[in-house]
Amino acid sequence: MEGQKVTGFGATKEGKETHLYLLENKNGVKAYVTDYGAAIVRLLIPDREGKTRDVVLGYDDAAAYERGTASFGATVGRNANRIGGAQITIDGKTYDLEKNDNGKNNLHSGSNRYNHRLWETEEQDGRHVRFMLHSPDGDQGYPGNLDMYVTYTLDDENMLDIHYEAVPDQDTIINMTNHSYFNLNGHDSGTALRHKVILYADCFTPADAESIPTGEIAGVEDTPMDFRTAKALGDEIGADYEPLRFGGGYDHNWVLKNNGRFDKVAEVISEESGITMEVYTDLPGIQMYSANFLDNEPGKNGAVYGKRSAVCMETQYYPDAVHHENFPQPLCRKGDKYDTHTAYRFLTE
Repeated sequence: MEGQKVTGFGATKEGKETHLYLLENKNGVKAYVTDYGAAIVRLLIPDREGKTRDVVLGYDDAAAYERGTASFGATVGRNANRIGGAQITIDGKTYDLEKNDNGKNNLHSGSNRYNHRLWETEEQDGRHVRFMLHSPDGDQGYPGNLDMYVTYTLDDENMLDIHYEAVPDQDTIINMTNHSYFNLNGHDSGTALRHKVILYADCFTPADAESIPTGEIAGVEDTPMDFRTAKALGDEIGADYEPLRFGGGYDHNWVLKNNGRFDKVAEVISEESGITMEVYTDLPGIQMYSANFLDNEPGKNGAVYGKRSAVCMETQYYPDAVHHENFPQPLCRKGDKYDTHTAYRFLTE
């Protein structure tokens, strides 16, 4: 596999062949992404000793991604995160979505997810790869046809950029994210709770026991949600604090201060490996998830992933924004372009 830009990644249960694409730069950083789900499969980063570590959780082949339920490395759409009551209203018309979360709410757009589909490869050259998925009117319950494009680009600054583009032919909801699970000590290295985190956010959106936001925007000061200065993920994860009890740990949306600009919004730091990951986006929110519900999930190269063995940094519009007028809205009007970037940049001591 090493050195080849495109390799086979196995077949789906329908017999469709899938592929793995290698992006690499002059610094020895390598990203492997697949057309099955437009997912990040491997992300190889040199540590402070020059040893390469694969810092994302994943599976060995497309069949395992097809079976998997953890959304490792996934491109999530048409709407990431939760919608309360599994229902949306656009211009007075109500649309029913699948109730796949507690039998009441919609999570990551239901069971027919973008990350369980084979995407078309539009172009690839070893530095970038562009995938396309046609999403028809009524797909997952959402109105409007659109072609969703996802482009991964790796540059010599060790930044892996993810560019999402689509133009719907009806007013619809679009809220894309990447669901990579990061462990900067290596995907098979156990707990991520010693990782230090910085979130450039003064507020978060509290949620109820079903993880549906209340509509409140609450300050983080004097709470376990305060990551304005570097703090280990595990320092306060077990605190007797209602949002943490409800979420089983961190699984919340923070309110970013980038004002729609592409800017640095978070950092994850491993003192063990010497690797730091910076997160950049132009989106208004970030869901930090501490892998609270991973439970002996069989992964790549014989690894078994347990609870809190990674952290997700999912850039997004706030969960359930469609039901809260005070939240930025993920509504994309007919003929307008949905156009957003998120990037992960890796630095080594």
